[in-house]
Parts: sequence; structure tokens; C-alpha cells
Amino acid sequence: MRVKTSAEYYEEIATRLYTAVLADIMDDLGYRNQVMRYEIRPMYDGARIVGRAATMLATTVAEIPAKPYHLELELLDDLKPGEVIVCTTHGPRRCSIWGELLSTHVRAKGGRGAILDGLTRDLSAIAAMKFPVFAVGTGAADSKGRADVIAIRVPIEAGEVLVHNGDLMVADLDGCVAIPQSIEEEVIRRALQKVAGENRVREILARGASIRQVFQEHGVL
Repeated sequence: MRVKTSAEYYEEIATRLYTAVLADIMDDLGYRNQVMRYEIRPMYDGARIVGRAATMLATTVAEIPAKPYHLELELLDDLKPGEVIVCTTHGPRRCSIWGELLSTHVRAKGGRGAILDGLTRDLSAIAAMKFPVFAVGTGAADSKGRADVIAIRVPIEAGEVLVHNGDLMVADLDGCVAIPQSIEEEVIRRALQKVAGENRVREILARGASIRQVFQEHGVL
């Protein structure tokens, strides 16, 4: 399968699909652990993400490294248009791994957001600039000397979901999903079909039809 990386592709998904229907389709295909834990939430109303995972793994440290932020900055400078930072801290949440200046840089590089199994800060500025960040919460403390990125563009577990670099990430008010590249084409195709069916069923239910009968006839809920 040719990986699609155009802005038009991501925008079509953002406009026509949503995490719940994508999760349903992956369930049907046997991929039943692709939804991140509910704690990873949008940091402002209306935040939405569709793009390719650029992964980084951070861990707790007890002192300031010789080269603070070294791998994190390497990933950010290497970021491609359409990518989304996906990070896990794998440790106590003593500090924020994200903030306003990183968001500003990622947007300038054509990045489409950040999904963090960890904390962010500078939330007022991030919300004002409408850069989509999903995280477990906020904290004022900086990561320097508290957490450090130890690997980039490797498989990570974020929100109890295995994410590979390049996986398609979709996040909205209902949560965050990771779509493996090996099934992406089929997931998107089936999801578009299901949404079309849901639209028909919604119209029928709005007229007061029996929900049991509608489900028997259309198989959609």
C-alpha cells in the first residue's frame, strides 16, 4: 500500500470520519487495542488531529543530561509535513514534556499536532494558537533534569496502545486511535462506508422507527 501523506487526505479524514467509527472498524478486523486510555484528552475544545505518528520515548532522569533535549530537538528538526508528535514518558508525571515553543515549531514545519502520554504546559498559549495537543494533563515544571527523550522514531506504547512511527493517528473529543499502516487503506474504506450507513440510519431513527428493526435491517448502531 502506498502511504498517503497529502494534506487533502488528512483533511478528508478529519471532515468525514471520527475516532469512534474507526475504532469500530478496527474491532471488526480483530485490532481491538487501538484506542488510547481515556486520560489522554484534548487540551482545548474543538482540538482534532489527523496525521502520521513521529514517535519519541522519554523516561525519568535524576539530573540534567549533558545535552538536554538532544534527541527531542533532533526529531523536531527532522519533522515532516503531516506528522504528529506521539510521546510517552513511561514514568511519574513530574514535569511537562511539551509547551508553546515546541508547538510553534511543529506548526511551522507543517506538523499537525501532539499526542502525549504525559503532561504539557503553556496551555493558554497553545489554546490561543489552536495547535491541537492531547495529553493527560498540565504541569508547570520543565522536563530538563526530570525527564529526557531516549529514543525517537521507534515503536512505543502510548496510552496502552502500540504505536509505530508512521501509523495514522486520529484524535478528537472521544479520544485517540492509532491505525496501523498495514490495515489503514481497508479501515478508511470501511469507515467511509459505515458513516454513509449511519447517516441513513440516523434519518430513519429520527422519524421514530423501532431501533431493533432498524438494526436488524441495516446492522448499524
